[in-house]
Amino acid sequence: MTNLSGHATPHFVSARATPGIKIMRALICLAALLWMGSAALADPPKLAVFDFELIDTSLPGEFYGSKPEQGRLERISEQLRKELADSGRFQVLDIAPIRDAARHANLQACGGCDLKLAGQLGADLEITGLVQKVSNLIINLNVYLRDVKTGNMITAASADMRGNTDESWSRTMSYLIRNRLLAPNYGKP
Repeated sequence: MTNLSGHATPHFVSARATPGIKIMRALICLAALLWMGSAALADPPKLAVFDFELIDTSLPGEFYGSKPEQGRLERISEQLRKELADSGRFQVLDIAPIRDAARHANLQACGGCDLKLAGQLGADLEITGLVQKVSNLIINLNVYLRDVKTGNMITAASADMRGNTDESWSRTMSYLIRNRLLAPNYGKP
């Protein structure tokens, strides 16, 4: 098209789209949805969850040992693995191949041996945990999530519990999972 001065004027498509334009728009939308969906379908990060460790400085622990707590440590470790796997946000790995090595190390103070062990499993992330028992009334549960490749701490979560029972340990772990590890935007790598 030319205007009165002889110059070309731009041609604008009317507000009504032709069938070809409608199909093109639909294809662009479909491509965008497929592209966004492929990101959502990516495999979740591989996670190694180590068995929880115990620091028992309580008087009963010194006299009688920490036998009840050993069973509780195993139960909360399994509870954490199960709930994180069930969330679909992580691919929780079996730590059986490295469990003995991990149990013979103090994972909180071994200079990164936890990262090496998790790396042997092919993990992207790893969790170590620690329960500190001061008395039967004062117990603290700590969870540490780290990037295996960099060694950087992604998040640390801690909760105090009052009472040394199976129920108090399980509820405290549930609280940390729900409100720290799986809370929206909390602890995401």
